[in-house]
Amino acid sequence: MVFGPVDTIAASIQLAVTPIFLLTGIGSFLNVLVHRLSRVVDRARKLESEIPGYPSPRRATAIAELVALDRRMALSNWAIALCTSSALLVCIVVAILFIGELVPMRWTGSVAILFIAAMALVIIGLLMFLLEVRISLRSVRIRAAVLTGEAVD
Repeated sequence: MVFGPVDTIAASIQLAVTPIFLLTGIGSFLNVLVHRLSRVVDRARKLESEIPGYPSPRRATAIAELVALDRRMALSNWAIALCTSSALLVCIVVAILFIGELVPMRWTGSVAILFIAAMALVIIGLLMFLLEVRISLRSVRIRAAVLTGEAVD
């Protein structure tokens, strides 16, 4: 008989549900990242279209903002790639958990390594997100300084 008792399959489903919650969290985080990236891209496109009409001092400030926006886009892209890769690894873990019920092999090491790799990718993705947020906040402070007429650091 290829399949085990229903109890065993039910236990496997219960075991696989926990990584599914992780997938939900990663998916929500990816949604935030994609939304932030789209806002940055929109801002960069608007700024690029307006730069030719700016006077020289404002043009320099706009170019500095474009540099910050470019860095934010790069960090967001990396965070999206890392978190998507993490989600894929979690999906593979879930698949292995089910395959492990059908094929009598020791999958423990594979599951542990894949799960650790998935967590490492999420951690690095979160760090990239943190850097992107810091750059965003720094550029807002710069614009506030420009509005008040203070020197820009």
